[in-house]
Amino acid sequence: MISAQIIKTSIEELGAITKVELCVMDLSGEVVACTNEKDYLDVSIIISFANSPVDSQVIGDVHLFKVLDEGTPAYILLAKGDSEQAYMVGKIGVSQLQSLIIAYKERFDRNNFFQNLLLDNMLLIDVYNRARKLKIEVNIPRVIILVETQNTQDNTASELLGSMYGQHSGDYVTAVDENSVILIKNLSRGQGYDEVHKIANTIVDMMNTEAMLNVRVSYGTIVDELKDLSKSFKEAKMALDVGRIFYAEKKVNAYNTLGIGRLIYQLPESLCHIFIDEIFGGKEVPDNLDEETLNTINKFFENNLNVSETSRQLFVHRNTLVYRIEKLEKSSGLDVRKFDDALTFKIALMVISYMKYLETRN
Repeated sequence: MISAQIIKTSIEELGAITKVELCVMDLSGEVVACTNEKDYLDVSIIISFANSPVDSQVIGDVHLFKVLDEGTPAYILLAKGDSEQAYMVGKIGVSQLQSLIIAYKERFDRNNFFQNLLLDNMLLIDVYNRARKLKIEVNIPRVIILVETQNTQDNTASELLGSMYGQHSGDYVTAVDENSVILIKNLSRGQGYDEVHKIANTIVDMMNTEAMLNVRVSYGTIVDELKDLSKSFKEAKMALDVGRIFYAEKKVNAYNTLGIGRLIYQLPESLCHIFIDEIFGGKEVPDNLDEETLNTINKFFENNLNVSETSRQLFVHRNTLVYRIEKLEKSSGLDVRKFDDALTFKIALMVISYMKYLETRN
């Protein structure tokens, strides 16, 4: 049902324009929202009118109207003022409230539909039947874009995302947990992953500049049928997790660009321990290395194992860099100047990051 605040805002705007006093009550005579604090009629009169077969009634200078929800009374609207004007304003108010009821019910139904669809809680036949009733197109390209926020109690991200990509654009914003907001983005036939990536970056920038929110964004693969949205949602969730573990510096992660991180993410924990023990044995594990050494190695990898370029970017002498690399070789048994050892060391770092993630999750 519509919130009392929405009803209050609606009748206050109408009352301010028309100078007619308005009040909305429920069927038991309890006040939902009023433009002033006056008592209009006795509660027994309201209840009697609610149970009567008529849709409107005049008692003194007060007009009573029933606000219907699919033919059943939902609220009672009272309009007080000049007889003809109060009647006209009351009818306008009823029409406005009934439109709000329809809009909010449709929004709730759509929200419920998309949530169940993403969580695989619907039979295939129900997906198509409900989509038809809700007037949702079935065969158009869509993608799930997942926005993770830091503050679970803040609705700012959802509201801002809704204003950017709401139903007016054919998109839909919903949520299935407290930690993230889901954008179901409609695409045209010509749009691909480049456009989706631009949209994801735009969301990050807008959340930062407009709401001062530090968010992470991920997206799944583009699907052509409504029933496959749950697949794109699962992929977006995986991309969010994989990005958090292996690519912490990136604010946007796409499922189709996760690379080796996706493979490691699907490894059982026992296999990870076996791999680390096999590589390092009793030697020093990389997560125990000092920050300077780890930064040096990461920069070395970024520069494709180029010693000269790495020393230049780190503002250190070439011999200093070589010394650090040889020190790492002595402690770990891996010479990262060699491609095979560098690859092994890089994978080991990612596996260790994944193991740490599993520890915190458990």
